[in-house]
Amino acid sequence: MAVIHNTALKPTKLELLTAWLPSRPWYSGGAHVPELAKAGGFRLDDPQGAVGIEFMVVTDTSGADPAGYLVPLTYRGAPLDGAEHALIGTMEHGVLGRRWAYDGCHDPVLVTQLQALIEGRVQAQDQNASDTPDREVTRSCLGDGLAPADFTTTATDDQEGTELPAPRGTTLRLRRLLRPGAPDNTPALPPDAIGHVAGSWHMPDGTRTRGLFAVLRTVPRA
Repeated sequence: MAVIHNTALKPTKLELLTAWLPSRPWYSGGAHVPELAKAGGFRLDDPQGAVGIEFMVVTDTSGADPAGYLVPLTYRGAPLDGAEHALIGTMEHGVLGRRWAYDGCHDPVLVTQLQALIEGRVQAQDQNASDTPDREVTRSCLGDGLAPADFTTTATDDQEGTELPAPRGTTLRLRRLLRPGAPDNTPALPPDAIGHVAGSWHMPDGTRTRGLFAVLRTVPRA
């Protein structure tokens, strides 16, 4: 299990994201400098214990319409070869020293563990406490589970999220610009979904909502 250290980060995660978010196609804040707050999220464990994996939800109140974003992050003790384009920045960790923070959609460790979460082979962990499952994160997978899908980390961003293609007519789509669920906070799955991950976060007004974080879906064959 990952150990959560109560220590200082310089710069902080929110400071890194304030500089990085406006460069993303799914950032909806226009020319505004983001005004970010941590609003939720969860962690996954790396079986090798080397990579920190966090799915962070942040809210941005800089524009007329507050927005929520899902930011999958990985933290490494050394640069990830071939992932220079996905580097968000570096931080000095009070216990672990220098850490390289990446957009986790381009990190094979995060992608592999996210697939394992969808299939029910691993459990989401609390964002702020060691060895504590996060019971608010839900997942589903139709059938008996998937064979290893070999999702690529050649992720494609658009105005709503990030898509990772895989062989055999499967895609994994992450909702980066988050949409709150129905009035009863039940996320609605698209009709071609064969798996999902959903979770909760705090809105800027203090209310709590739920929505889809990731959807595994089939691609219609021509």
